[in-house]
Amino acid sequence: MRRLIVNADDFGLTPGVNRAIIEAHTRGIVTSSTLMATGPAFEDAVRLAKETPPLSVGCHVVLIDGAPVLDAARLLTITSRNSRPARFGDSLKSFAARALTRRLNPAEIEAETIAQIRKIQAAGISVSHIDSHKHTHLFAAVLRPVLRAALACGVQAVRNPFGPRKPLKSSDLLARPSLWVRYAEVRLLRTLSGKFRDAARRQGMVTPDGTLGIVVTGALDETLFRAIAAIIPEGTWEFVCHPGYNDADLQHANTRLSDSRETELRLLTMPEAKRLLEDQGIALISYRELISTEAGR
Repeated sequence: MRRLIVNADDFGLTPGVNRAIIEAHTRGIVTSSTLMATGPAFEDAVRLAKETPPLSVGCHVVLIDGAPVLDAARLLTITSRNSRPARFGDSLKSFAARALTRRLNPAEIEAETIAQIRKIQAAGISVSHIDSHKHTHLFAAVLRPVLRAALACGVQAVRNPFGPRKPLKSSDLLARPSLWVRYAEVRLLRTLSGKFRDAARRQGMVTPDGTLGIVVTGALDETLFRAIAAIIPEGTWEFVCHPGYNDADLQHANTRLSDSRETELRLLTMPEAKRLLEDQGIALISYRELISTEAGR
């Protein structure tokens, strides 16, 4: 059996991103989304989520490239000392270096993650799962406190940010030189996947078998989508996507994804996408359904 969760990240980033996520759910194949607790369009996203109850909504934990919920005085190792108002750092490489050398305070990460989840819950949203902006929870130093925070808030599921051994066929990669560096980075980080599985299992967290789409973020098109769908392994997998409208709000947002969001929206809502998955024998599910299935075992 092959099952697929299609999760749209960055809910709450801009009204145009919010609108696109809802359209990709109601007219397309998106089954779940993750909401940024301090996103500029948070309130708009909450309103739309409440109007669209079938959409499974999680927390997109932001520890980089965004603003914290808590006061910066409580977050000395994960916020930039030079920014007013308080912000996290923007460099993923710098964050990764601090995570790998244990220069991040796990108590700060846990407290901020709890604050972000509870802000969403306080707005009336049942948080089905968690993931993290730019997949920062793939580092063990971040994963452990994030999992503790999720459990403290009653959240039972977490994204497995590691993909299959071969996210694309060699022929597809050879045809896209622009993806080679990204593929090499993802392949290198995959060495951390064992620690992730062990930590999630110890905490009793529900998680998919892995994630698809990370290698092609910003480059996804119909050809790549078909290539990925054709090689999805047995089990339950998550496809990460970023639909949106490239409007004035997005142009002012701190994101490298602009035109690609509209391309993804068209792809996610085209009738051929759903038919392709059906023809491949792939069942679409949400994080809510994953949790209920695992609880019934």
